[in-house]
Amino acid sequence: MTTFCVRQAQTVFSIGRTHMPNFLRIGIHQSNVSGYTSKAWCVRRVGSAVFLKWGAVEVHGAGAGRKVYWTLPPRVKTVRCGTELRAKDYAKAAIARRRNHRYEPLTGSIASRRRSAGRGAELERALATILFVDIVRSTEKAAKLGDARWTQVMGHYYAAVRKELKALRGKEVVTTGDGLLATFKAPAAGVNCATAIREAVRTLGLEIRVGLHAGEYKVSGGEVVGLAFHIGARVAAKARAGEVLVSSAVKDLMSQSGIRFRDHGVHQLKGVPERWRLYRVEH
Repeated sequence: MTTFCVRQAQTVFSIGRTHMPNFLRIGIHQSNVSGYTSKAWCVRRVGSAVFLKWGAVEVHGAGAGRKVYWTLPPRVKTVRCGTELRAKDYAKAAIARRRNHRYEPLTGSIASRRRSAGRGAELERALATILFVDIVRSTEKAAKLGDARWTQVMGHYYAAVRKELKALRGKEVVTTGDGLLATFKAPAAGVNCATAIREAVRTLGLEIRVGLHAGEYKVSGGEVVGLAFHIGARVAAKARAGEVLVSSAVKDLMSQSGIRFRDHGVHQLKGVPERWRLYRVEH
């Protein structure tokens, strides 16, 4: 909640007669260009424990000179399975899930985000409308179409999304699986982009759901931090196929826009304080 071709050689270690990746790092774009964002996973088994690490990454350069950086500190999790056999099965399943979601193996280390020498300790604050979009029932569609065809569809999907972002001056922040998070200076531009993306990807046989929220976040270089991003993703999670939902913060900024909204009720957003009134975009 996205596909670059990011391949590197794998570091492996031996477990009995089998080999497995020391770290499975996954990129999810189909453009071999510098400056794109994606998501990475690391999966490593040691004895009866499986170590997981995941988060947003930024890629610089291409080919052998490519460097991958965490854009934010990655999340980590240790799963203690009790026996090596259970740990082996858990790791295999974790790797299979990533590959089924069109991730590609990576090698080498993912570095912490570089900081320029002149950067101060304080993060700059910014206010934006945040858009989160993802595909509805993507796993079912991927299984139905098969790997090769689904990879093509995803390439067209991201091309369509980025075309609309460019047209409405949206800024891509990160891709997550089959989703994408972007920011806009004006809430109307974010809403119009959401509806344009919805119509564009329907020609591919895809349905999306979109959530928008307006709020403050902190930015320093390539890093962005803030609860507003999580709220945008949680708003999208409340949407059904083809729906564009916005938080009350977005609607309140658009009283003179001419865009029509329908009350979607008050909701508890997972992991977010308080309850939020949401609205469905009617065009």
